[in-house]
Formats: sequence, C-alpha cells, structure tokens
Amino acid sequence: MRINKSTRHGRITGDFGETLVLYWLSKYGFECAHVDHTGIDIIARNPHTNEIMGISVKSRSRAQGTEKDYLSIPNDNFEKAKAACDAFDCVPYFAIVVDAGEVVRVFILPMQKLLTLFPKGKAASGWKMSEPYLQLYSADPDIQSFEFQTKTAKWWGQEDDPARGRLPIC
Repeated sequence: MRINKSTRHGRITGDFGETLVLYWLSKYGFECAHVDHTGIDIIARNPHTNEIMGISVKSRSRAQGTEKDYLSIPNDNFEKAKAACDAFDCVPYFAIVVDAGEVVRVFILPMQKLLTLFPKGKAASGWKMSEPYLQLYSADPDIQSFEFQTKTAKWWGQEDDPARGRLPIC
C-alpha cells in the first residue's frame, strides 16, 4: 500500500529521530540533553567511557521500495558537527535513524569512523543500507545499533477485515 506522507513529514521525521536517540541513550544510563545548536542535536555523557559525545542525528523515512537506499550526508554537516563539538569540548558522533517500512534502525558511531567507512565525496558522504553493509555494521565494535519492528495493527484506509470488531460467540 502506498502511503502519502504529510507535508511536514521530513521535519517530523527529524524530530522523531532525535527524540528516539535521546530516549535510548537515557534508557541506558547516558546523561544527555537535546540541544538546539548548529551541527549537533544531542550532548551525552557515555557512562561506560565517561566520554562526552556531541551527536548529530540524521533521520530518514523511506517509502516502500526505497528501504535499502543510502542516506546522503552533505559534507558541510561534518564541519558543523566538528565546530559545535570544539565549542562544547566533546567528541563528534553521528546517529543514523532509518524508518524502512517494517523496521526502524538506529546506528550511533564516531564521526571519524563514519568518514573512514564513507569518505566525503564531491558534495556528500553516504550511509549504505544494503544487507552486506548492515552485516558489516553489526560486526563492527565501533558502531552501536538498535532496531525494532513496527506493525500498524489497524489504521484508516486499510482493507476492512469482516471479522474485525466482532465479539466471539461464547
């Protein structure tokens, strides 16, 4: 089924990604705060390393058939993240959040690791989402990740199930 997204879906996707990463870090003991600063979205203290992380969150919501498309990160995002982290004396990180239909995947890694994997091109770097790369990320100790399956159980515009809503006969 084709989904028509709202005109503000890009902005909402970005806010969702930032909040999701913030929630997950907090859930696992990271002291963290959402910041409104050019270059980074979250500042967090890692309880395992005591490192202060400046995290730039990049979120995408993929349409059906584009779930494996790479995520482009413009080159200036790296300079902005570094400048913000220099100002706050923290280590630059990126969080990649991809809503790919029935799974939402999140990857958190140091900016330097991202640039090692995918050096800047003429205008951008990219984060690949094909199966071989997902396996590579899973095996890499420098890339933290989590994912969850999603299911829309009942929603407007879905085919009506004639049995839905009927109470069982007892």
